[in-house]
Amino acid sequence: MTTAAPKNMDEYIGGFPKDVQTILEQIRATIRAAAPDAKEAIRYAIPTFTLKGNLVHFAAFKNHIGFYPAPTGMEAFQKELAGYKTGKGSVQFPLDEPIPFDLITKIVHFRIEQMQEKA
Repeated sequence: MTTAAPKNMDEYIGGFPKDVQTILEQIRATIRAAAPDAKEAIRYAIPTFTLKGNLVHFAAFKNHIGFYPAPTGMEAFQKELAGYKTGKGSVQFPLDEPIPFDLITKIVHFRIEQMQEKA
């Protein structure tokens, strides 16, 4: 990836090898389908979808995709996320395993509900 922070999601995704770009575009499309009203942005130098605040973030790394649904999005899906490396507000989906797009969709729907309750 380039050292300058990307200005938008296309620029961010374009900075990775083709195979990773494909995965990032699939994640982007999955989030877009789950949250059609969300806006695309770059926050913390990574792709972010916003809806009354930050909804979810994602990022590519050497061996995994980082997905960041905020701590509350992690707590609600502890069982489904048990097979992945997780942090307080993050999960790592290894690049050498299938990406759980259905789970991403569920988490995004959960985060939308949270954002609407908060608003």
